[in-house]
Amino acid sequence: MAARTVAEPDGRPAGPAGPSRPVQLIVAIAAMMAVVAVVALAIAHATSWRLPVLALVGSGLGFVLFQATFGFAGSFRAALERRDFSGFRAQALALGLTSCVFFPLLTVGELFGVPLTGFITPIGVSFVIGAVLFGIGMQIGGGCASGTLFALGGGNARLLTTLACFIVGSAVGAAHLGFWWTLPVLPTGTSQDWLGWPAALTLHLSVFAGVIIYAPASDRLRGGLKGGLTWRQWLREPWPLAWGAAGLALLNIATLVLAGRPWGETAGFTLWGSKLAAMIGLEPAGWPYWQGDPGPLARSIFSDVTSVMDFAIIAGAAAAAGLSGRFLFRAGGDGRAWLGAMLGGFLMGYGARLSDGCNIGAYFSALASGSLSGWVWVAAAFLGSAIGLRLRPMFRLP
Repeated sequence: MAARTVAEPDGRPAGPAGPSRPVQLIVAIAAMMAVVAVVALAIAHATSWRLPVLALVGSGLGFVLFQATFGFAGSFRAALERRDFSGFRAQALALGLTSCVFFPLLTVGELFGVPLTGFITPIGVSFVIGAVLFGIGMQIGGGCASGTLFALGGGNARLLTTLACFIVGSAVGAAHLGFWWTLPVLPTGTSQDWLGWPAALTLHLSVFAGVIIYAPASDRLRGGLKGGLTWRQWLREPWPLAWGAAGLALLNIATLVLAGRPWGETAGFTLWGSKLAAMIGLEPAGWPYWQGDPGPLARSIFSDVTSVMDFAIIAGAAAAAGLSGRFLFRAGGDGRAWLGAMLGGFLMGYGARLSDGCNIGAYFSALASGSLSGWVWVAAAFLGSAIGLRLRPMFRLP
């Protein structure tokens, strides 16, 4: 029998299967203990029962991302290099499912006493530049924000460098926003504002259906598990992309209901970087990013929803990797590849602050919220990805 392979965030095989089954189980147990630890820390710093539940939602996101190898960065690469839109078809499915719940809920604006707000960002010069920078970064850094987190959980040590520089870039971007906010910008807007939510949802679903039906793709959202859906198959076998799309949609809906806003990731990185900046004597409370609400800087990161969910995503992905026997510790690549990880991480962090998010916050959750900015972000990120792909040979990346 041929050795199994472990997939990178963009779907490429990374090499032979990982350690023996006992070691994989140890990884899975350690990861589940990490999930428990994150939940416990959230309980210790929570003002509501919702925060520890959101930690469980985050671990579920990491599990789904790993099991379905649902990497956003690889979707851009496959589309540009091979005209393969398999990843975007899966994302269109996730967006369609999520939008069906988001649009009416966000129009009501409240559920069980919790105010609900979507991710709606003004479209301006800084927004477009940020999305382009993010697109460049994710092609030379080895993955986007979600891909970095779940690949870390799967054992890709090089992405620890990507994450570290992502955090630094986010903090630097937060410090520089005063300049970027002076550049021309259009008002915020959603398709619901123009059309009302039923017509807007119909339009969005039509676009998503068109992508699913007509976009060229090697993966038809079928295949994967054979036979009945046993617990062993759920845990041990790679999932079809359609399952990943459904899982992410369900968990993003849960995030909106519990947190009052959709799933996002990069605000947590900005908080971590800002706290590190304060530790070395800088004053991030004076940065434009924090002037509206400096409160998180004074509180524990385990009281921050995004941070808790980010930690849980890594742990959830590690649990999935261990349970499926696909955990593989690796740190491949020469010095140039590591330099690419550093530069790519920094560009993603800086770009995410300019565009107020990444593939999750500025694309997935923004489009599910009906924000017009989501469409612009995708177009700009495509341009950045095209540039990034041309830069990959400089870092000896395949």
